[in-house]
Amino acid sequence: MAELAGFTFPRTPSGRASILPPPPWHYSGDLLTIEYRTDPDRVIELLPDALEPAEDPGAVALVWADWQSCGDSREELLDPVRAQYKEVFFVIRGRYQGEHVSRCAYIWVDKDYAMVRGHYQGYPKKLGSIHQTRPVAYGKAGPRLEPGGRFGATLAAYDRRLAQATFTITGTSDTGGFVNSHAMYHSRFVPAIEPDAPPALDELIAMKTVDGEAGPVYTGDADLELFGSPTEEFDRLAPREIIGGYYRQVGATFAGGTTVERYEH
Repeated sequence: MAELAGFTFPRTPSGRASILPPPPWHYSGDLLTIEYRTDPDRVIELLPDALEPAEDPGAVALVWADWQSCGDSREELLDPVRAQYKEVFFVIRGRYQGEHVSRCAYIWVDKDYAMVRGHYQGYPKKLGSIHQTRPVAYGKAGPRLEPGGRFGATLAAYDRRLAQATFTITGTSDTGGFVNSHAMYHSRFVPAIEPDAPPALDELIAMKTVDGEAGPVYTGDADLELFGSPTEEFDRLAPREIIGGYYRQVGATFAGGTTVERYEH
């Protein structure tokens, strides 16, 4: 019998059909981040038991990201349908053993391979329809990365508009915000196949990235609207106060992670 290969399913004798190559995974993209404050209790209820509330516990970051990604062979870059995707994610904060950490609470993505990769990393990804204005260097069909540049961003899923935002550059900033600036601590959870058995996997993990690079941070005025849906709960994080908006081009490599807590049931 042939030995099956592949980092993820489907596993085959060659492994070529696997939806993902093994790490490391390289990312380059444009991020539009809107930070705001919501009801702190709505953030705290999303923290696992291992995390304590953060300082300024109601702070949230909603991030639109337009990515290009690839494995170490970089072969996806010559077949860009396998490399380009967009996502939107809510980031909250907590503290682990006294240190602030970031955590993705909700996230939508528009490609299947990115969703599976996110599940491996502990991101609770769902499929969605995502769009954001791209900056331009020439012509009139887009904003420039300069004061006055205006951007829009939308998120939809299951034929419903879930979020929309606008952002206008007013200048540059030394930081891209504070909510999404810590190590990411995520949960990986797989229920057992037996209905009454304990989970097959239940752990808290810390993400690891290397070779990070980033361009200038453009800051400005932002507006954000969230819309309810019968299949979502993110609108419990409704904005009370906009902190600010940020636009930045970034790159990094995912290089695995660390198991922080493994729960036995």
